[in-house]
Amino acid sequence: MVEIGHKYTSKTQVTLHLAADNMGSGDMPVFATPAMLALMENAAMMAVKPYLPEGCTTVGGYIEASHLRPTKLGDNVTATAVVTKVEGKKIEFHVEAHCGDVLLGEGNHLRFIVDRDKFIERLK
Repeated sequence: MVEIGHKYTSKTQVTLHLAADNMGSGDMPVFATPAMLALMENAAMMAVKPYLPEGCTTVGGYIEASHLRPTKLGDNVTATAVVTKVEGKKIEFHVEAHCGDVLLGEGNHLRFIVDRDKFIERLK
């Protein structure tokens, strides 16, 4: 069962693959905002994964976050997600990204618990 306070930290190193100029979100070789948001979403997904019913996963429904500072190639970035609210199949998180002790961005994220097979079946 998913509960308030469950948390997880995901990690990555800023590479050319994750740079704004490569991802198309900017034209400089710095950590891209979409990459930061994806890392935040990954942390949220992983924070609740062990507590989900068999055959279920979560999908993102909403994310809003600041991106306060640039991060250069080679730097290590962490994103932490903490469950702040659980309402049926709806889970809310507070998310933060850091490079060392420096806050890169923070915000809120919403995910929904879904049955994997039913979710994919609806796409057909």
